[in-house]
Amino acid sequence: MDEMNVTNETLETAAPAAESMDAMSDALDASMRKIEVGDIIDCTVVGITDTEVTVDLAYAAEGIIRPQDYSGDTSFSIKENVHPGDEIKAKVIRLDDGKGNLLLSRREAMDELAWEELKQMMDSKTAAELTVREAVKGGVVGFLHGIRAFVPASKVALDYVEDLSIYVGKTIPVRVIQAEKEGRKLVLSSREILRDMKNAKKAEALNNIKVGLVTEGKVASIQSYGAFVNLGEGIDGLLHISQITSNGKRLKTPADVLSVGDTVKVKVTKVDNGRISLSQRAAEEKAPVEKVSEEKVVIPKAEKLTTNLGSLLKGIKLD
Repeated sequence: MDEMNVTNETLETAAPAAESMDAMSDALDASMRKIEVGDIIDCTVVGITDTEVTVDLAYAAEGIIRPQDYSGDTSFSIKENVHPGDEIKAKVIRLDDGKGNLLLSRREAMDELAWEELKQMMDSKTAAELTVREAVKGGVVGFLHGIRAFVPASKVALDYVEDLSIYVGKTIPVRVIQAEKEGRKLVLSSREILRDMKNAKKAEALNNIKVGLVTEGKVASIQSYGAFVNLGEGIDGLLHISQITSNGKRLKTPADVLSVGDTVKVKVTKVDNGRISLSQRAAEEKAPVEKVSEEKVVIPKAEKLTTNLGSLLKGIKLD
């Protein structure tokens, strides 16, 4: 029994010791790994002074980051924005700063990683959001992943916008359409996303239009054979001249009784591959008017995008 107790106690004591040895071995392996200029590595802030940030690399030497290499933000402050224990990524720019430490740049690491992310976003057509900082000649400017981005005037909205200053301070949905790190050229577009949103709303509204629906619309155009009536969300239906209320008179043209912009009550008589036939006469039967509306459109969230497009479009007029 005593021999059994001794054996158990020995095993219990040996287990933590073995784990400790494994940890030491891992730490030793990490400290002996080869680090080269250009590597981007994980590190932890361990010291802060007015002139530098010291980081632990789990390496034989510590790393030093100068204020100008930590951030490019003009409002950046080492004392206020950096804290011991912060986990960051930094790029090796020199293997020896003259004092045996590695010289690192968090700024370059963030810049390089940002361009990689932006390229991936462009390839995958990932949606993001951009807060417009200023309106400039030919478009608006903001920052995406810390990189200055330009949205051409033709890509800001679905239609031409004369005064781009109305977008300053607003957050708009964007998609990367050009990302060139060498020339630091980052071009975004909001138009594609707005168009997708509009098409999705139109598709949902069209799905709600069924034969027998009585609704109201506005005359969008008049042709010799009838009038096209806008039912909302960019959906038009044909009101054939034979289906226009004429009070017993024979119409030579729909313009005899209708004008562009008139509101008319119509009934859906046929839906065929997106083509909608309407009747004003059939709508005269007593029936409540139903408003054509789209169901709530939910756009799948892109990675790291926490806001759906509906909320991103808040405050932005869609014509």
